[in-house]
Amino acid sequence: MEPILKTENLWKIYRSSQVEVSALQGVNFEVYPGEFVAVMGPSGCGKSTLLYVIGGLTQPTRGRVLVDGNDLAALSDAERTRLRRHKIGFVFQRFNLLPTLTARGNIAIAQHIHGNGFDPHRFAVITRMLGLTERLQHRPAELSGGEQQRVALARAVIHEPKLLLADEPTGNLDTRNSEIVLGMLRQLNRELGQTIVMITHNPEAAAYASRVVHMRDGVIVDGIPAD
Repeated sequence: MEPILKTENLWKIYRSSQVEVSALQGVNFEVYPGEFVAVMGPSGCGKSTLLYVIGGLTQPTRGRVLVDGNDLAALSDAERTRLRRHKIGFVFQRFNLLPTLTARGNIAIAQHIHGNGFDPHRFAVITRMLGLTERLQHRPAELSGGEQQRVALARAVIHEPKLLLADEPTGNLDTRNSEIVLGMLRQLNRELGQTIVMITHNPEAAAYASRVVHMRDGVIVDGIPAD
């Protein structure tokens, strides 16, 4: 089986005046279809930079990123945008929902943006799995933080991305809502086979994954099965 995501000797160096900071230092990393991988480490270790690079949101200084066999460096800006739109879903700490649209509208518009049109069956499966069926007519301001993150999660996976990238997805949630969202990530992985890479500093969150990769100072130091 070929990896859905592969990095080869990945470096990201930030330069400011005469100072260089190496956020990534030769990272080699593979994720296979159907995996739920947590990348764990303290703040400043490079894990969020890794997510932005593998998601095509920022370019590496050197090295390669391959997503579903596509070398991101070999693509034009327009081609990278299309790849992100069709093959990658993103979930962040901030929910970034459109405030004037209902939950239904926020999810449905994502299907149209990704070019798939509205698929009522996929919509029903995802919103039911994420416990949103009774909240679809509510606008973001009428939803709890946990419900807003579930809408953001539905929006990220509604187009059946090859890869879901989640950056501290429970960072703005309380313990109970964190457990709900993490449980739903695991359910998406186990029941729909969604491949997930989740960035976290929290070992309790990482325990929901099937594999945990540890980062320190821009380097992956190990990878162990989660409990």
